[in-house]
Amino acid sequence: MRIIAGEWRGRKMHAPVGDATRPTADRTRETLFSMLVSRLGSFEELRVADLFAGSGALGLEALSRGAAHSLFAETDAAAIRAIRANIAALRCAPACDVRAGSVLTLAAAKAPFDLIMLDPPYGSGAGAVALERLMRLGWIGPATWISLETHAEEEPKLRSLAVDAMRKVGKARITLLRAPPPG
Repeated sequence: MRIIAGEWRGRKMHAPVGDATRPTADRTRETLFSMLVSRLGSFEELRVADLFAGSGALGLEALSRGAAHSLFAETDAAAIRAIRANIAALRCAPACDVRAGSVLTLAAAKAPFDLIMLDPPYGSGAGAVALERLMRLGWIGPATWISLETHAEEEPKLRSLAVDAMRKVGKARITLLRAPPPG
């Protein structure tokens, strides 16, 4: 695994030891960030959340591209160690917040995030459950972009978010979402 673009382009990242997590493949990450760049234009000064973070590759990629802050939420101890090792190697700790715990235990947000990226275990439905909770807790606002990675054959069941784009990449499906317009 490596950082694809930005300040840390080409830098290698630690992957969690064991098979409890499934890091997003470089090709899938490239596709996701290409989709996001075409919509956001720039990552400059964005507040990002990397949920079900694994190695932290998604949040670190956003920081490499200019995001101001990235929150990482993960339950697996080996993955948390990998996230912290990657943060230390990139010397970006002031811009990071690592939460060791379930996405479903996150408290209310002080303000909506600009970008929320979720890569839950395939086939678990955890992404949809987490998104419904994050909507209620103020993590998602009208300007928030959301990416949800699922298995390519898995149709995300989302009630309160609008699908902007969907793309299959190998075994993965990337779904970009927005809060529906008011009214």
